[in-house]
Amino acid sequence: MAVKDRDRFSTATRLRLLGEQTAARVYRSQTKRQARRSRLTGRAALLALVLCTLIVALAYPMRQYVSQRADIADLEREKAAASRRVEQLRDLKARWQDDAYAEQQIRERLHYVMPGETGFIVIDPDAVKKARAALGAADRPWYSNVWDGVDKSDASDQ
Repeated sequence: MAVKDRDRFSTATRLRLLGEQTAARVYRSQTKRQARRSRLTGRAALLALVLCTLIVALAYPMRQYVSQRADIADLEREKAAASRRVEQLRDLKARWQDDAYAEQQIRERLHYVMPGETGFIVIDPDAVKKARAALGAADRPWYSNVWDGVDKSDASDQ
């Protein structure tokens, strides 16, 4: 027992016990501190700030780039349509250079006939009836049309 008591009160034993107690206290305080500390460190916050700044700084140029690419695509479509129209007009010009095509168009559009031919114009009877119905006011004297206009305007006021 004397050896046990001597170990119990020796300086080395007391220092060891004291060190263990101190280590336990430090460990407990560090675990409490780590539990309270957020996971966001200063470096992570700075990195997030830099990334947000880059995103905001690049948003407008990217929007402009996309907008300009859309404008370029629209202009290319217009250019293709214009070149197709130019080709159509060149074909039409080449056709008009041909005398047979020009003669055909003159006969159809202007109702010309060659010397010695007899020209006929066929009139649709339904078209004549529609034209007469539309020209009903033209068959009457002008003063009755004026008087009818005055009556119609007077009736609309009432």
